[in-house]
Amino acid sequence: MAQQLKNITLKHLLIDGKKCIGLKFYPDKVLHALIKQLPSPIWSDTYSMVYLPNTYANLDAIMKTFKGVAWLNGQHFFGKVPRPLNEKAPEIDHYRKRKLTKGYIPCPEDYLQKLEVRKYSLNTAKSYIAHFEKFVNHYKSMPLIEISENEIRDYISSLVKNGLSDSYINQAINSIKFYYEVVLEMPNRFYSVERPIKKEKLPEVLGKKSVLEMIDKTRNLKHRCIIKLLYSAGLRRAELINLKIEDIDSARMLIKVKEGKGKKDRLTLLANNLLIDLRKYYKAYHPKVYLFEGAGAEKYSATSIAKIISRAAQAANIKKRVTPHMLRHSFATHLLEDGVDLRYIQALLGHNSSRTTEIYTHVAVNSIKNIKNLID
Repeated sequence: MAQQLKNITLKHLLIDGKKCIGLKFYPDKVLHALIKQLPSPIWSDTYSMVYLPNTYANLDAIMKTFKGVAWLNGQHFFGKVPRPLNEKAPEIDHYRKRKLTKGYIPCPEDYLQKLEVRKYSLNTAKSYIAHFEKFVNHYKSMPLIEISENEIRDYISSLVKNGLSDSYINQAINSIKFYYEVVLEMPNRFYSVERPIKKEKLPEVLGKKSVLEMIDKTRNLKHRCIIKLLYSAGLRRAELINLKIEDIDSARMLIKVKEGKGKKDRLTLLANNLLIDLRKYYKAYHPKVYLFEGAGAEKYSATSIAKIISRAAQAANIKKRVTPHMLRHSFATHLLEDGVDLRYIQALLGHNSSRTTEIYTHVAVNSIKNIKNLID
């Protein structure tokens, strides 16, 4: 039976302002003897582990010293693998070229570069930059490397006191953690900032009759196709905007959703009723690249889609505010009510976890209606 390798976890440490490689392992005579062969190892009482200056030479020495003796766990050291090179980087050069007001501290260049290398979506990049710059300018007199966990907590507390939403606060925390944990590669445990408790809100759903009424009341062919797509395919608004003509697979009656949320591709349903309207729409509007285009063959705007949905809801005499995402929620709920397996709904929606999809079990009414009321 082969001998099981010992385990050493590599950690990023910042000691006296210098980046170091930490080696965490259970006490072992063999490992202790090999540690002494490394170039100038030092023990840290603060982190309870041995460390060396973070250099390529030292990392190479660690790899060679423990090869075949110990398994080096680099999960917390090497971080996530960058996205494929053929993916388009976010267009954030604007932040380098913009004019700044006097005294305003911009996002550090290494922050922008890391967003580009990791190919974060443009919306995420914009959010991170905006939130991190607010944080940086809150502590103008302090170098970023000297800001401690206590200052970060104080900043988050100020956001809470100002009545900002949980979503806003979580985005602020993400932007700060990105700098210290991803850009500077500092240890995750060092910035364990408390987040607001996530509220479990039920999705807002329309009845099937109300959705069909919205479609029926929409006379504009292009607008009707948009409403049908959001509902019958369970698309997010951004996914609809990014749809291209070739993404409609009429032979297989499927729609290809490319780089949806989390940069994931998936397939979803193409309704026969929708395909008939899409063919009429194509002949009437002649889109060039994207299925729905605005002026100059550019992508259709998110604002325009929201207005289309709002007007259709008013025409259908729906009293509550209706959003594009509400049609996606209705798609999932109505499929569940029709007896479709939750796993298939999860795949159609592009959810990573079934727990995310399970929220629709709380708003599907068919199973509830079958329960006999205690006073009837």
